[in-house]
Amino acid sequence: MTIASVLLPVFVQVGLTFALLLSMVFARRSALVSRETKIRDIALGEPNWPVRATQIGNCYRNQFELPVLFYVLIAIALPIRHADLVVVILSWVFVVTRLIHAGVFVSSNDLGRRSSAWLAGVLVLLAMWVYFALKILLLI
Repeated sequence: MTIASVLLPVFVQVGLTFALLLSMVFARRSALVSRETKIRDIALGEPNWPVRATQIGNCYRNQFELPVLFYVLIAIALPIRHADLVVVILSWVFVVTRLIHAGVFVSSNDLGRRSSAWLAGVLVLLAMWVYFALKILLLI
């Protein structure tokens, strides 16, 4: 596999993280400008943002939980040349589940749909790690 094909899903996941960061910044700025939230209400990190800003902020924060295991796998697999077609396909499936999860999170926030997308991502990432570990341990 080419480096570009292995890294493209990573770039998409990073793009999602930055898009959520910018959305969070704009939502929080809007809350401050409209005086819906006052500086003193959030100065020490208190969770006093409006619902929309909190929703986007929580989704952004979530990008530093499960996706970290994805980044680690790619960071290990790429230099030791174990990022094959299976890893690339599973990477894309994982990233699609993250896009769906984020889309639900910042829109309807339907917990059932959001949880299903999250669980799908967990299972795909678990499959990636099992596949990768077996390739290493069985010298495939």
